[in-house]
Amino acid sequence: MKASSSSTEPARPLVLGVDHSLDDRRWCYRASDEGLIRELCQRHGFDDALARIVAGRDTGIAALGPAGLDPKLRDLMPDPSTLVDMEKAAARFVQAIRDKQQIAVFGDYDVDGATSTSVLVHFCRDLGHEALTHIPDRMAEGYGPNIPAMEKLKAAGADLVITVDCGTLAYEPLSKAAELGMDLLVLDHHIAEPTLPTCHALVNPNRLDDTSGQGHLAAVGV
Repeated sequence: MKASSSSTEPARPLVLGVDHSLDDRRWCYRASDEGLIRELCQRHGFDDALARIVAGRDTGIAALGPAGLDPKLRDLMPDPSTLVDMEKAAARFVQAIRDKQQIAVFGDYDVDGATSTSVLVHFCRDLGHEALTHIPDRMAEGYGPNIPAMEKLKAAGADLVITVDCGTLAYEPLSKAAELGMDLLVLDHHIAEPTLPTCHALVNPNRLDDTSGQGHLAAVGV
C-alpha cells in the first residue's frame, strides 16, 4: 500500500475506505493485475484486500499460499534424517528418556560446544530429564573426550553419553566408555577419518560416507 496525491491518483480501490488522510492523500492499493487478484482469491481463498496486497508485492504465485502466509523456520531447514546415523541416534535418545536412563552431555569449551551443550541440556529439561554435563578444562584435559572424564561420568551414573562438537576422533576414550557399559552418541562436525570410533551412532555431516550436503553446519546445527 502507498499514499499518493488525491489530484493525480487514478480511481482504484481504497484501503479501508480512506479517501483522504490528514495531509489530504487518498490511500489505495498498488496497481496490480486484476486477473492475478481473482486467481489468488479463487486458488488460495484470499479475501479481496489480502489478494490486492499480495499481488502488489510481486511475490509470484508459486511462493504464495498457506506456507507463504505462515512461514515456519522448520520448513526452511534440511531434513535431519538425511544425515547418516541421525535416526539411530534419535531412537537411542528416545529410549533413554522413556526408560529414565541417565544422560550425560560431554561438550567442548568453545562457543560451538557451549551452545550445543546448552541446547541439548535445555531440551532434556523440557522432557523432564536433568542431564549430567561435562565441559573439559582446556589446560588440564585438552580437547575432546578423555578417559578420566568417561570414568567420572560412569561413576555419576551415566547410561548414555552424548558428545557435542567433539568425539569424532576420540578413539580410546570412546572405546573405554563402551567398556564401562555406556552407550555413546557423537554429534559433531569436524572432519572424520575413514575409521570411526566405537559408539552407538555418530552424526557428523563431515564423515566420509555422509551425503547430506550439510557439511557447513556447526555442531549446534547438527
